[in-house]
Amino acid sequence: MEEEFETSESSGLGFTFDLKAFISRVLSYWKWFIILIGIGVFIVYQQNIRTQQSYRLSTQISVEDESNPLFTSNTSLTFNWGGVSGKVQTIMNSLKSRSLHEKVVDNLEFYLSYLKQSRFRKDDVYTYAPFKFELVPNSYQVLNTPVRVTFLKDDKVEIYVNFEVNTIQTQNYTDKTKETITVNLGEFKKQFRITDVIELPFLNGTITLRDKRKVTTGDAYYLQFHNFDGIVARYRNRLTINNPKNSAILNLSMVDVNKAKIVDYLNETVEVLSEEQLDRKNQFVTNTINFIDHQLERVKSQLTLNADSLNKYKEQNRVFNLTEEGALINSKINGLEIAKEEQNEKLAYYASLKNYLETSDSFTNIPAPAVAGIDDGNILGNISQINALSVQKSKYSSTVRNDATIFADLNRQIDGLKEVILENISSVTNETKREIGIINSKIAIEESKIRKLPKAQQELFDIQRQYSLSEKTYNMFLAKRGEADIIKSASVSDILIIDTAKDTGAVPIDLKLSSRYIFAVLGGILPLVFLAFLITFFDDKIHNPKVLEQISTIPMLGVVGKNDLDENLIVHLKPKSTIAEGFRALRSSLQYFYKTHQVDGAKTVMVTSSVSGEGKTFCSINLATVFAMSGKKTVLVGLDLRKPKIFGDFNFTNETGVVNYLIGQKNFNDIIQGTEVENLDVILSGPIPPNPSELLMNDNMDKFIEALKKTYDYIVLDTPPIGLVADALEITDYVDASIYVVRQDYTKKGMISLVNEKYDKGEIKNLSFIYNGYNQKGKYGYGYGYGYGYGYGYGTYGNGYHDNGSTNSIVGKIKSWFLKR
Repeated sequence: MEEEFETSESSGLGFTFDLKAFISRVLSYWKWFIILIGIGVFIVYQQNIRTQQSYRLSTQISVEDESNPLFTSNTSLTFNWGGVSGKVQTIMNSLKSRSLHEKVVDNLEFYLSYLKQSRFRKDDVYTYAPFKFELVPNSYQVLNTPVRVTFLKDDKVEIYVNFEVNTIQTQNYTDKTKETITVNLGEFKKQFRITDVIELPFLNGTITLRDKRKVTTGDAYYLQFHNFDGIVARYRNRLTINNPKNSAILNLSMVDVNKAKIVDYLNETVEVLSEEQLDRKNQFVTNTINFIDHQLERVKSQLTLNADSLNKYKEQNRVFNLTEEGALINSKINGLEIAKEEQNEKLAYYASLKNYLETSDSFTNIPAPAVAGIDDGNILGNISQINALSVQKSKYSSTVRNDATIFADLNRQIDGLKEVILENISSVTNETKREIGIINSKIAIEESKIRKLPKAQQELFDIQRQYSLSEKTYNMFLAKRGEADIIKSASVSDILIIDTAKDTGAVPIDLKLSSRYIFAVLGGILPLVFLAFLITFFDDKIHNPKVLEQISTIPMLGVVGKNDLDENLIVHLKPKSTIAEGFRALRSSLQYFYKTHQVDGAKTVMVTSSVSGEGKTFCSINLATVFAMSGKKTVLVGLDLRKPKIFGDFNFTNETGVVNYLIGQKNFNDIIQGTEVENLDVILSGPIPPNPSELLMNDNMDKFIEALKKTYDYIVLDTPPIGLVADALEITDYVDASIYVVRQDYTKKGMISLVNEKYDKGEIKNLSFIYNGYNQKGKYGYGYGYGYGYGYGYGTYGNGYHDNGSTNSIVGKIKSWFLKR
């Protein structure tokens, strides 16, 4: 399985995403994981114990076109031509209206909250409170300030308020007016009996215990009044209306922390809506009833007067009945008067219909023809058609957007029918007037006959005729009144409740409290994992030998362990250490290299690196030391003329060295200094020159190298970093082998590309890597099990063979104790 994923840098050097490094880095953050997860769990716990869960409940209604079964074309009161169009959209608009929600809030008194103190908050207990606060009409209540009600012994309660400011706002929930009043700062306490009316500047009402509820002495609740408009807006915004697929079904839902409040609000909303729709539907009938009642009072008074006049005349003149001839004339005239009244009603309807057509833009509420007994087929048919087109247009207005063609066609048809109806009205109006003229002529003939009767009979006839007309008119209105009552009582709302709102075990819609801990754990883990990924992804340093082998074809000569001492002479000071064994392995590898390349006589090796700090001087010193310890005469030459370091490790001064020889100030023997290491001499770099590269290129450099080869068996050259200056390249012609030091967790991958380029071009020959500062656990706590340096010192195998120094850390001491056992 691949553990690294190849990517590329802008420099063209391929590098790998080190999965092991990523995992190890993540594991190294274990302390932070524990801290962050602990903090997250603590925060979630505190939130959970303070949070009230929200619930969603719903109700479902259907918008129907419930026509009255008694509301037919033969009914003399009115006639329904198809109802009001766009009814669903109208209902939805009503549900969103402020006025509807004001009625609901008012009916439920949701502007008053009943609260109970819990551990962290005041919970809304709503009807679970054992009492109800009945407001005094037209009184003011304090807004947004909890009023504590504590039940005491002997049916007493204590009212307690803590005023933090001396001016408070109050509201009258009868007319919804507000008023600012002044109060005393601090605590207010006063006791009342439960039956008392509480009359305070900021609180007015009575406390009434709910049925079958008991209170315990010491129980405390809070009353809190809210701004009426604010509560209306709050619940208005929380009501969600869903109309699936534009059907007649409406789903109403609401979210709140109190399920009982949701249930009551949704059901009350539907109830108020249903009542409004029924009232609106019965508005015509209601107006008609009011009109009929008014007419009945008027006709009743007239009838009473006529009856009194008739009785008085009969008593005074001893004439009690009309003669047979007078009765016959009276019957004919009464019939003609009724026929004339019917024609007059038609004329009035035609005039009203004409005015309606000429002034209205909507034709869904055209006056019913049956009210005036209209039976003309043309008018009835055309009114039916124009009403149907108007209904269709109204429906399109709520479903079709930006389509002028449809509305233009409908308007054209409506205008055509309107012109036809107006022509019909003109025609039937003339016909009706002609009929009225004929009836008037017949009435005149009959009235002429009356004048031939005796005078007493004529007067009785006139009084009897007025009484009969009043009586018939009264009976007609009385019949219509009964008819209107029947229609109104038979009307039903267009709102059909499919499912009422009910709490059937609703579950919280918020995230479950227990599942929040998962997010707390993830919140503690993911940021650190992401941070580790970013650091690993953008980390371009070399952290193990395997990575070095993957990014370069240059062979690795060996691996040197990490030096935990402040001294660079580790091989000399601790010859049994694992680092010393690593350098011995390097010595063996170099000797094998020299033998393979048939290098005879003095053998030279150059030690360089990318930049300063990679351990180039450390490796040079110890490599020279290990050659000297093998009995070979060895010299360590400091050719880093720009930043010399060797002199400090051997406690020398850098006054004389290679520079003095190259410029001709000193002889060869004058610059050689012996060390306390047997067979090891040191030639320092000397004073820092202004032209290091030019010095290394002059003829004296050839003589210098030649002299070294005649004097020593092994020559170790400590050169400047090849990644910073070109000085080391000037020396490559003098050496048999070149060593490039790479330091773990320090050398950048990008620097290896420079060496690869020079190696591929042949500018540096016989080049090998030394992996310096190798830590088996590595920076991220993992080891690769490399065998370089024979692996001495790792595990029990090397125990007793190497001296790695004292273990100062607690972990190291524990580890040493286990190894000894």
